[in-house]
Amino acid sequence: MKGKILVIDDEPGVLELVKYNLEEAGFGVDTASDGVEGLKKAQDNLPDLILLDLMLPGIDGLDICRILRANPKTAGIPIIMLTAKASEIDRVVGLELGADDYVTKPFSPRELLLRIKKRLEQMAAAPETPKELFHAGNLAVDVPRHIVSFKGRRINLTAIEFKLLVILIQRVGRVQSREQLLRDVWEYDTLIDTRTVDTHMRRLRDKLGPASRYLDTVRGVGYRFLDEAP
Repeated sequence: MKGKILVIDDEPGVLELVKYNLEEAGFGVDTASDGVEGLKKAQDNLPDLILLDLMLPGIDGLDICRILRANPKTAGIPIIMLTAKASEIDRVVGLELGADDYVTKPFSPRELLLRIKKRLEQMAAAPETPKELFHAGNLAVDVPRHIVSFKGRRINLTAIEFKLLVILIQRVGRVQSREQLLRDVWEYDTLIDTRTVDTHMRRLRDKLGPASRYLDTVRGVGYRFLDEAP
């Protein structure tokens, strides 16, 4: 079995289509047709990845995402939003609340499978990153244990946020373009808008708090990690 996917969507046709394609690809699949049921299954069963609709009865997808990201047990589960809400503001809000990716309906099952596999590959590859412990002032990043802390306080990051931070730290002082970060963090060339990088950087800065001063924006180019805070 490649992994367990939880699909939360109130459209029976979507649930059937996604479940069929995921099972054909070798995944285990659990489903929920409303937000309350989906949130409970996510918290109780801890799936490897969640496909989450935004417009759900009971609890909407944004609230589910917010609740899962606030809980250390579920904070690291990759979440891909699968929704008919395709406007830029909907996409930005979803990513800012903690989604790792955003797929709009109608969607290509092949593209959805690609995105799922990329997310799970990144999760599986996390322990293989170099065994190093980074310190920048009171910020500590333990790469093999996937732990980030500031003044001894644990900071919960998603897999994408952690990988983004580690790549910038490992290339300290060097500016990384948005396109380069898309290739190295998301492993996509064209499937994700470069504004996704900006959204995740904003979220990462919010979580790092005072330590975010090490993250420098180079206008019109990209981002870098500073060896000394300004």
